[in-house]
Amino acid sequence: MLRQGTKSFPYSTLVCEIDSMMKIRKADARGHANHGWLDSHHTFSFADYHDPAWMGYRSLRVINDDRVAPGMGFGQHPHRDMEIITLVLAGSLQHEDSLGNGRVLQAGDLQYMSAGIGIRHSEFNPSPTEPVHFLQIWIQPDAKGVAPRYAEKSLAQAPAGRLHLVTSPTGRAGSLAVHQDADLWYARLQSGQEVRHAPAAERHVWLHVAEGEVSVNGTQLAAGDAAAVTGGTELSIRADAPAQVLLFDLA
Repeated sequence: MLRQGTKSFPYSTLVCEIDSMMKIRKADARGHANHGWLDSHHTFSFADYHDPAWMGYRSLRVINDDRVAPGMGFGQHPHRDMEIITLVLAGSLQHEDSLGNGRVLQAGDLQYMSAGIGIRHSEFNPSPTEPVHFLQIWIQPDAKGVAPRYAEKSLAQAPAGRLHLVTSPTGRAGSLAVHQDADLWYARLQSGQEVRHAPAAERHVWLHVAEGEVSVNGTQLAAGDAAAVTGGTELSIRADAPAQVLLFDLA
């Protein structure tokens, strides 16, 4: 999905280095495009927003934080050779694709598409009164030209205060299998709740705050902020206010 009218920012405003193992990407440093019907923030370079310092992180290529006005959306458009994950945070999102899938996703629903050799889909806000807020995530696959596939997972009733495995390369522990060595973990946290994650020394972590406020190893992050972590640093994620977080554990 191509979006227009963003601008670039100096590198010095994009990232704060807390220590050699953690770098912070602030929400207000992201690319931004506001078309009236679509208000979108881009964590990484996307469409007209281009910054060579932020082309992605490991296999993670796109995190777009989108708000779509009532009755508006994206008409049918193609994707190819990309793993696409959509998480609805508020409102509802109507999806239709060339595989025959048709679904209205609600808040807490997560959708996965492997575009593979090619897929077309559309996304619309079916509500006449309420906007929809969702994250769309692209992960570069480890193989091209695979058969397209589609899956869903509801996180609306996922118990708070725990990390839940959403994707993995093998589909282990009930997660969705993706074409990449990318574990995606999700947590909903109430104020004061804490979760911990200890990646292997050779792994790389990207933590994105979808909603609320958290402290990561003592560093405060708000909605839209993110932290890149390397070197096997164990993470303590504590909610300072009700929050939703996504943790990508990447090769």
